[in-house]
This record gives sequence, C-alpha cells and structure tokens, in this order.
Amino acid sequence: MSEQEARQLREEVLSGMSITFEKLVEEKKKNDSEFAFVSNGDVILVKAAEM
Repeated sequence: MSEQEARQLREEVLSGMSITFEKLVEEKKKNDSEFAFVSNGDVILVKAAEM
C-alpha cells in the first residue's frame, strides 16, 4: 500500500468514525441517555443533551 493510499484510507476511517459518533450522540439524546467517561479513575456521567 502506498503512502497516498494509506493516507486516503486513514481519512475514510476517521470520517466514518466521526459520522458514527454523531449518530450515537443523536440516539442518546433521543433516549435521554448519558455518556460515561473515566478521568483519573473517576466515572463522570454526562447527559447527551449537554454534548
């Protein structure tokens, strides 16, 4: 795989991940759900509507 092909594949994967995350946020907003994050061993819950 050439460097240009690898760069193109990387861009496509990142684009797909971004679209998937946007859909996840919208679904969680629709269901009034939360996201759970871990920071320094502490669990932090964030309402999807706040994102």
